[in-house]
Amino acid sequence: MTSRSDTSVPDELGAHVSSRGGVANAPGRASDLNARVFQLFTKQPNRWAEPKVDAGTAAAFAEARERAGTRWCVSHDSYLINLASPDSSLWERSLRSFESELGRCAALGVEAVVTHPGNATDGDPARGIEANAVGLTRALEAVPDVRVLLELTAGTGTSIGATFDNLAAIRNGVPAALRDRVGVCVDTCHAYAAGYDLVDDYEGVWTAYEAALPLATLELFHLNDSQHPLGARRDRHAGIGEGTLGEGPFRRLMTDPRFRHVPKILETPKGDDEVSLDRRNLSLLRGFRSEA
Repeated sequence: MTSRSDTSVPDELGAHVSSRGGVANAPGRASDLNARVFQLFTKQPNRWAEPKVDAGTAAAFAEARERAGTRWCVSHDSYLINLASPDSSLWERSLRSFESELGRCAALGVEAVVTHPGNATDGDPARGIEANAVGLTRALEAVPDVRVLLELTAGTGTSIGATFDNLAAIRNGVPAALRDRVGVCVDTCHAYAAGYDLVDDYEGVWTAYEAALPLATLELFHLNDSQHPLGARRDRHAGIGEGTLGEGPFRRLMTDPRFRHVPKILETPKGDDEVSLDRRNLSLLRGFRSEA
């Protein structure tokens, strides 16, 4: 019988993998990492072009997932989308793009979409939060089934979503009938950059989370170390244990029973090799659990 902490057993850990050559190539790249959960882009994230998913692409992706044995997949939406924008033209374009992302995920059978809450470039975060909730509502009404995960941001510039209260306000702005389809993604680098001290006040962070949101809404972690110190509001990822967070918070996350089955995705630097550094970081994380 295999131990749950056996590092050879696929678990809730995975990585963002490339969709180069087509989305059907992504599940195999996750399998190369011994991962059964993964994140991908369904399109080029820095372009407005919105490709459609035809029946052949959807079938190929489903077959690739079956071969790879993946059990959960999440997409990350376009970096251009800004549902907090005060510019009505950009907001409408962002909404169309976000609806298209949800549509592609529905066609592919991707379980959820991670989204950044956007930037209130007019300096009015309350308006930006409301605008984001309106956009989410319209997109969720337009596309059934796919879940949306609001990603905690680092708080750079005019971005919203750098506090659990911000995320709660956005989620609460979605009508109750749709709200259960909205969860949260906590990026460890972003959390630390935003001032949540996972190093010296680990339990305090989760107390703050539960003061704003039910813990069950935390549906995904992005596991990234940070190049910058606590509260720097800079979004610069580092390999696990190679930044200012160090190994400590990741050891705790990997052995915290509250988060045992929450998917955990690497977005750490890959260097010139798409596989080796991800394998190293995943092995390190799995090792933390096996040490416990």
